[in-house]
Amino acid sequence: MLVTPDQAFPAYPTWLEDAVFYEIYPQSFNDSNGDGIGDIPGIIARLDYLASLGVNAVWLNPCFVSPFQDAGYDISDFYQVAPRYGTNADLENLFMEARRRGIRIFLDLAPGHTSWDHPWFKESARQAHNAYSDWFIWTNSV
Repeated sequence: MLVTPDQAFPAYPTWLEDAVFYEIYPQSFNDSNGDGIGDIPGIIARLDYLASLGVNAVWLNPCFVSPFQDAGYDISDFYQVAPRYGTNADLENLFMEARRRGIRIFLDLAPGHTSWDHPWFKESARQAHNAYSDWFIWTNSV
């Protein structure tokens, strides 16, 4: 049987045809520990509710370490969950619990939104040319 490129590599996954996305800004969604800030365990606690709405995909706004000068989009560590939201283990648990309910989790990963506290930015800003020099566009023009 001959397989055409369209059949071998569909333009998008077929589950997207019936996808119901729900966007969550972690800080304001559900606070599980009473500190006034929504968190990942709070999201997990509401997964059954989301599933009851027919949600099968969650778009999770940035949840990584940040100085929070830009609503968490100014990420200073792409490898660690911000402590206000929980831990990396909490995020892994969210993936497992969501999958158990047929819900996919999509992380809003915005590498172009790095904090000036991020090592990539700090290295790129150095005078001496280095591996990160071209990761950002530097200009004197306004």
